This record gives sequence, structure tokens and C-alpha cells, in this order.
Amino acid sequence: MAIERLNSDTYKAALSHLADIDTDLEAVLNEFGAPPMWSRDPGFPTLIYIVLEQQVSLASAKAAFEQLKKSVPELSPSNFRKLDDRILRKIGFSRQKTEYCRNIAIAIEERTLPIDEFAHMPDNRIRSELQKIKGIGLWTADIYLLMALNRPDIWPVGDLALISAIQKVKNLPERPTAEEFKMLGDPWKPWRAVAARILWHHYRQSG
Repeated sequence: MAIERLNSDTYKAALSHLADIDTDLEAVLNEFGAPPMWSRDPGFPTLIYIVLEQQVSLASAKAAFEQLKKSVPELSPSNFRKLDDRILRKIGFSRQKTEYCRNIAIAIEERTLPIDEFAHMPDNRIRSELQKIKGIGLWTADIYLLMALNRPDIWPVGDLALISAIQKVKNLPERPTAEEFKMLGDPWKPWRAVAARILWHHYRQSG
């Protein structure tokens, strides 16, 4: 079975469909325009970047990632493992994230994390493979699926920006719980990853 990925045509079709079925999403698109189809290259660097984004601001994660790239000739698992704790701490890695990213580097080098095969795997298999690595939870796995693999129906539960945006867009009195968040995304299947981009767009544009 072919694995579906978003492309420019399906992305535009999904935006149109979501606007047709949800007036709140339509209002976001009318006010701010269509969001970019944000994506990142699949592979080790993007996985490290997503780990850096765990529980910190996007700006600080980006600054650390850019500094990391300057510290090695190529951001590969073997080159990452050559960086000692002092260098990584100076770049912006916490002790935990240093451990997590080394775990990822080792798993890729030892081929226990088949990251090069993910393009041909279904979503749940990829989640399972990623979450075998200490430091990779469901949010990290889902962001990788959404951003690096362009899977169309990923709905990252626990994403603080999405939670904040959906509260405002849906005019909710309180932030939704994890279960409520899942239910709010149900009507947008099979294009929840596109709905997520619309909501991120709102979050970024509305400040």
C-alpha cells in the first residue's frame, strides 16, 4: 500500500475542504491567508531539532540548532557523538537532551532505529519505532511525522501552541484537555496535519 504524503496539490485541496466544513478555520484563512506547508528534511538533524524544541521556545531551540550545525562539518550521528558535554552545554543542550540526542545517534548508527525506512512505514509503526528511544515521546514522534514525512492526518496532542490556538479559534472558555483536544480534531480527519498548520498560522500571526 502506498504511503500518502502531502504535496502542493493535496495541501491546497485540504485547505479548501477544511474551509468548507469549518467556518472557524475558514475565518482564520480569510484573515491571515493560507499557511505555508511547513516541512523539514527527514533524517537525524531534524529529529535532533525537534528534541531541542521540547518544552522551550521555538526561538531558543532554533538558536541552539544553528549553533550545533556550526560546531560540526556535517550534522551526522557520528559527528554528534564526538561533541562532549561541555560543548553541548555551551550550545544550549540540557543534560537530559544531551542524553536523548546521544541515544538517537547511537540507535541510528547501530541500525536499531530504521529512520531511512520510515518513508515506507505506516504512521503507527513509526511512532512505535521512535518511542523505543528514551527521550522521544508521542509529541516528538508526531511532529516528525507531520513535518519531516508530511503525513496528512497527524494531530499532535500536547502541543501548547495548538492548544492555545484552538481555544481562541473555537472561543472555548478554558484550554481543552488532552481528550477534548483529540475530539476537537476528529471532524478534520483525514487532514488534521493541515488543520494543525492553520492553527499554528493563527498562533504565529495573532501573537
